[in-house]
Amino acid sequence: MTALPSFAQDLGHGIVAVDTGFHREQFDAAYLLVHGGRAAFIDTGTAFAVPRLLATLQALGLAPDAVDLVIPTHVHLDHAGGVGQLMQQLPSARLLVHPRGARHMIDPTALWQGASAVYGAEEMARSYGALLPVPAARVDTSTDGSTVLLAGRPLLLAHTPGHARHHHCIWDAASRGWFTGDTFGLSYRELDTARGPWIVPTSTPVQFDPPALQASIHRLLALQPQCVYLTHYGRVGDVPRLGALLLQLLADMAAMAERLRHAPNRHDALKQAQLELFVRSLREHGCGFNDQQITELLAIDLELNAQGMAVWLDQTKEIA
Repeated sequence: MTALPSFAQDLGHGIVAVDTGFHREQFDAAYLLVHGGRAAFIDTGTAFAVPRLLATLQALGLAPDAVDLVIPTHVHLDHAGGVGQLMQQLPSARLLVHPRGARHMIDPTALWQGASAVYGAEEMARSYGALLPVPAARVDTSTDGSTVLLAGRPLLLAHTPGHARHHHCIWDAASRGWFTGDTFGLSYRELDTARGPWIVPTSTPVQFDPPALQASIHRLLALQPQCVYLTHYGRVGDVPRLGALLLQLLADMAAMAERLRHAPNRHDALKQAQLELFVRSLREHGCGFNDQQITELLAIDLELNAQGMAVWLDQTKEIA
């Protein structure tokens, strides 16, 4: 085995995190899980990440036909945009996807159109590249509570709605860790302090559902994980503290959105109120960044979260 590329990190337990290069360094991760000479990719990043994934596989001395599984946590493009291109390079791999997401992997037309409505055509071409279909014969769907084996290593699939209805998380008993996609929020390494990581929910449109997300977070915590493998970004421990913070900020975000349901210029109001909430939380966490630095670091999330909360408000009744 040669040394791992600079964008890959060995996390132990046969797990390697691959920085996909999406937007900036340490923003978007895919994971390569290796056991008994066989491999699985969990999340892929965009189409532009595929060369990094294949280079990491090669550095581990594994041929493309050693990959048995590709498992996107959900079909948002920063997690699954590269699935089609990757599957073309992996002759033995099966795609394992939530049943609500399978059709979008087989025919990504609607997925592309929906993402284009959020991001615009120019951003789609710049950041995501093309979406390629996966032949239906190579696609399997997960069942909630089912287990798939990687060379005998059990991976438990749990359906975890709240961020998206087509989301599942993967429990790896060997490392006592969940691969959580976006269900367990996002945690950027730049915001780590002496107190450890900071974490926040992500409400990307169009299926944000706070009560469902709360239930999913509690379900993940119930197995008492030693760590979670976040797509945004990396492995984090101290899970009980992070879970409590995540649930509190989720409740705060939902209450904030409800207060602003009828606000003029609601989108801007949601962005500003989010920023104020996150700045307060980060100050309590000991973060030394100024407000402008926090705004810049969280700019993408503030925008997408505001869009997602607006969709949720428009789909739900006002609380009396």
